[in-house]
Amino acid sequence: MTPELTRLFPALTGLSEALVGEVERQGVNLEVPPGTLLFDAGMSCQALPLVIAGRIKVSKRAENGREIRLYSVRPGELCIVTVSCLLGGDPYPATGVSETAVRALALPRTLILRMVAEHPPFREMAFKLFSDRLSGLMQLVEEVAFRKLDQRLAAWLLERGPLVTVSHQVVADELGSVREIVSRLLKQFEEEGHVRLGRERIEVLAPAALRQRVAGT
Repeated sequence: MTPELTRLFPALTGLSEALVGEVERQGVNLEVPPGTLLFDAGMSCQALPLVIAGRIKVSKRAENGREIRLYSVRPGELCIVTVSCLLGGDPYPATGVSETAVRALALPRTLILRMVAEHPPFREMAFKLFSDRLSGLMQLVEEVAFRKLDQRLAAWLLERGPLVTVSHQVVADELGSVREIVSRLLKQFEEEGHVRLGRERIEVLAPAALRQRVAGT
C-alpha cells in the first residue's frame, strides 16, 4: 500500500501482512473523468472505492426524473451506500457519479468483508461512517420535509456563495425540486436584491437578507 493511501485512510495502518498482500493483489486502480456513472440504482455492488482524489456525488432519483443529493464522497471517506450494500449483499439503491476527475483504489466485496471481520480499526471506521452519515441524512430528511424551499435555496446559496457557477437545473437537482420552481424563486431573490443572475451564474449580493430568510424572519 502507498503512503498516500494510509495517510488518507489511517484505519488501514496495522493491517496484517496477509491483508496488505491481498489489498495490493486485488485492489484495482480507478481513474475516471467528471460525469462518469460509477453505480446506479439496481446495479450489483461488487467493490468499495477508496477515494484518493476527486469527489463523488451520491443521489437518489425518482421515477419522474427528479433527483436529490444525499452526500458527497471525498478523499479519505467511504461511501455509506456502497458499504451497506457490500455488507448486506444488496443492489445499489442510489446513484453515484464523479463530480470531478476521480482517482481511487477499488477493493472487492470479499476483501472488504474480510477486513471488517479481521481488522477492528477498519470495522470501527465503517461503523462511525454509518453514524455520521445517518445524522446527515436525517438532517436532509428534516430539511426536505419541514423547511420551505425558499429557505433551503437561501441556505444552499449561502453555503456556496458569493459566486455560484451552475445552471438552475443543477440547483434544482441539489435541492430535490424542479427547475421551473427554482428559477422562479431565484428570479424573486433577484427582484428583492438578494442575488444577481447570469448565464449559469448566481452572485449573492445580500447574504444578511438570505440569512434572515433561512431563519424565517
